[in-house]
Amino acid sequence: VDSRFILAAGFWDNSFRVFSAETAKITQIIFGHYGVVTCLARSECNISSDCYIVSGSEDCTVLLWHWNARTQAIVGEAEVPTPRAILTGHENTITCVSISAELGLVVSGSLYGPLLVHTTFGDLLRSLSGPVDLHSAACLWLSREGIVLASYPSHHLAVFTINGKLLRCELQSDSINSIIVSRDGEYVITAGEKGIIEVWRTFHLSSLYTFPSCESSVRALALSHDQKFLLAGLATGSVVVFNIDFNRWHHEFQQRY
Repeated sequence: VDSRFILAAGFWDNSFRVFSAETAKITQIIFGHYGVVTCLARSECNISSDCYIVSGSEDCTVLLWHWNARTQAIVGEAEVPTPRAILTGHENTITCVSISAELGLVVSGSLYGPLLVHTTFGDLLRSLSGPVDLHSAACLWLSREGIVLASYPSHHLAVFTINGKLLRCELQSDSINSIIVSRDGEYVITAGEKGIIEVWRTFHLSSLYTFPSCESSVRALALSHDQKFLLAGLATGSVVVFNIDFNRWHHEFQQRY
């Protein structure tokens, strides 16, 4: 939340690490997996700025960790950081994870497998799958309203409810590298290999707007805290910033535009 720390994974020793954004020094090395950590995600913060962090690994498990804002570190029951829960059920490498502390849910995807929904206590609730061959999800987002968005290598973009109902599944013209959802959950932004960034309405995936094409493929997307700027990280190492106004697509504000 305060942009003071960066979490990084993919290290040979099966750890993930916490870096200080100010000094670029390692502040913490977290062990717990038996395979290389492939993905990380964090939840929204509570009133004391604590949050959950989830890590997925080649060992087919997802671990849930607690970030303590007071100590500015991942903590456990003892001095050594330990996971709050171990989420199992996948049969292959974890490819993506997403968490909502408010809903108490973790959604994860694995290679050749469906999406699984767990509670933050470690209980497996259900799997999310559709009529088409949806597996090996590449990007994942769980909104505060309990809507799950996932993109797949088959170029499909799917929308599920947290109860397992498939709301919409669309075949895209591009391979999606990044998904981000607006704070109100009404709009989803996607970007991919062709360098095209598009805005969609979340529930039925109707196209609302396409930004000018970027010079290379887009690797990551982020929204500013006030939801007025969209940042795109490109394969060339550049960062492009766009103005974005979600009100222009909201029915209550149509007369302004």
